[in-house]
Amino acid sequence: MLNISLKSVSKNIDLAKYKSFQTLEKQIVSKALIVVMTILLIVGFFAMFLPWTQNIRAKGNVTTLSPDDRPQSIQATIGGKIEKWYVMEGAVVSVGDTILQISEVKEDYMDPKILDNTNIQIAAKGESSKAYLQKAANLSQVLEALVNGKAIKLEQNQIKVKQTLLKIQSDSIDLVAAKTKAEIATNQLERIQNLFDEGLKSLTDLEEKRLSIREAQAKVISIENKINTNRNELTNLQANIIAITNDFDNKIAKTKSDRMSALSAKYDADATQNKLQSQYNTYEVRQSNFFILSPINGTVTEALTTGIGELIKAGESVVNIIPQKYNLAIETFINPMDMPLLELGQKVRVQFDGWPAIVFSGWPNSSYGTFGGKIFAINNDISENGKYRVLISQDPDDLPWPIEVRVGGGANTITLLNDVSVGYELWRQLNGFPADYYKDAKSKKIKTKAPLRKVK
Repeated sequence: MLNISLKSVSKNIDLAKYKSFQTLEKQIVSKALIVVMTILLIVGFFAMFLPWTQNIRAKGNVTTLSPDDRPQSIQATIGGKIEKWYVMEGAVVSVGDTILQISEVKEDYMDPKILDNTNIQIAAKGESSKAYLQKAANLSQVLEALVNGKAIKLEQNQIKVKQTLLKIQSDSIDLVAAKTKAEIATNQLERIQNLFDEGLKSLTDLEEKRLSIREAQAKVISIENKINTNRNELTNLQANIIAITNDFDNKIAKTKSDRMSALSAKYDADATQNKLQSQYNTYEVRQSNFFILSPINGTVTEALTTGIGELIKAGESVVNIIPQKYNLAIETFINPMDMPLLELGQKVRVQFDGWPAIVFSGWPNSSYGTFGGKIFAINNDISENGKYRVLISQDPDDLPWPIEVRVGGGANTITLLNDVSVGYELWRQLNGFPADYYKDAKSKKIKTKAPLRKVK
């Protein structure tokens, strides 16, 4: 009843006789529930002041720190046909162990004596190079002989020129004497003629004088002819200098040309020999690649190409090998908003897939089944998935990671940040504020807030 009237009739009515009034008087919430709710509210209020470790949770996978320690695919350096397998999946191999043998399939390399034949060609070109070098040396000697011969010929010609000049000088003196003698004979003839006319000399004397003058004149003419001959010879000798020079210069030029041709042929032979040597090395290396060897110590996990007689291409993967010893790491990806909160060496808790664990998000130290790690590397470039790649290594100050963990397995990472109260963390999450973070400097924990970007 509402009991809003000034005259109440509730005193005159026995409410216990009516079930509807009894139902209305019952409480909707029991006292026990109220007590429980009150206790929960009190506990929740005090729980707001409990410590909470802020963290960044991310999903990643197990990898290795060094690229050499990661699973590797062994490729065929050259194309060929599979002849024989020396290992099977699961086999343990060492560096240099033979994994697979292949044979040649290209026509250019199918000669079984290709190395021997190429070696013979190299030797032949070497001998040809030596022959051309010897020819060039011989031509150098010929060239030297020609140069010396030219000098000797010119010197001989110069001597003849001097001799001819001396002859001309000597004949010129003889000519003067002969002319003088002829002049004297002429004067004597005139005197004898006068004496003959006077009857003082006989005809015989006159004829003798006439004969003497004829001999003197003949002597003059003879000496003049001799001088002219020597002068002509001198002219020829002077012209012979040019002829000798031109002749020897032509021979020297031809010899030089032949020598350069021999040297050019020698260099061509050397180039061909080097090319053949390069081909020989290529053939030798190619034949050594018929056996595919293991580059690392590891375990064969999968044969990607199977069968005998199957053809494989150059660069095609034939088998996968996992190294025996490796340093595990966790590869995880962080949202760009959380990147300013990370730094090298920061502590991380790791939960491996398949490993039993009980994780309390705000109390990582109270979690069970997680292992310690620290940030080893942070990529500066964003990945294709829109996040930044972070590499986490084992924490040497924590428990070692389980040996059962394998490369490629999944892992959950919890990057530890600042210790705050539960109430502050709820308030931060509701408002979408960034988390706090801390730095270790000189073994002292310095707490600070994430820097806010100023808007200009």
